[in-house]
Amino acid sequence: LGAFSYPATPRVLPSSGSASPADLCPPSHSCLCPMAAPRKPRVTRNPELVRGIGKVSRSKMYHKRGIWAIKAKNGGAFPRHEKKPAEPAPAEKPPKFYPADDVKKPLPNSRKHKPTKLKANITPGTVLILLAGRFMGKRVVFLKQLPSGLLLVTGPFKINGVPLRRVNQAYVIGTSTKVDISGVNAEKFDDKYFAKEVQKKKKKGEGEFFETEKQEAKTLPQEKKDDQKSVDAPLIKAIEGVPDLRAYLAARFSLRAGMKPHELVF
Repeated sequence: LGAFSYPATPRVLPSSGSASPADLCPPSHSCLCPMAAPRKPRVTRNPELVRGIGKVSRSKMYHKRGIWAIKAKNGGAFPRHEKKPAEPAPAEKPPKFYPADDVKKPLPNSRKHKPTKLKANITPGTVLILLAGRFMGKRVVFLKQLPSGLLLVTGPFKINGVPLRRVNQAYVIGTSTKVDISGVNAEKFDDKYFAKEVQKKKKKGEGEFFETEKQEAKTLPQEKKDDQKSVDAPLIKAIEGVPDLRAYLAARFSLRAGMKPHELVF
């Protein structure tokens, strides 16, 4: 395309003496410079002379609107459209009253519960490093996977203070260190074993209402203490047979200056 340049002086109308937007463009420039005319307001074609009396009669408006032409196209009758079928009445009547609060309904879910897949590097007897929770950084021994998908681990308690507990495998690091757990019997431990006992609250009388509650110290049942000892006894015996393994389990894992996590081999 060639270069275009506007004329140096605009064309001025002799009558008005001022230039319009159209006069600023050269004759060869085919643009729509003038602004579009403003729309006229829509008015009726039959204005009222007096209230209720139109200027044109009804028969005159019949021809003016072209209704006769529509009839002529359809054999002298207006076209008829089939009515839409009425919606069937609901089987149950809607209730007259509705609850003031929103009633939550469970969303449909067709997913089937599948057992959680265990990481390949976690096998019974593997030493794990806990990454979260109360015992973060502690090394524990993995015993088995529970039906819920959680891992059953123990410290042992006598070595590093970690009791029998459940942990999520997303928050552990599996190491290459293994402990012989052939003498440990962990069949009785399941998810119900770790469930909390729900205690019913007693109703307070008028005299007890203003009294402050005394928080009793929580004590572990003797049965669970015996279970911990029965699991730890054969485990400690196997740990004592490996040099430096007891000190390894007792030490807490942590990163020191200059250690690169992505280069560590566990």
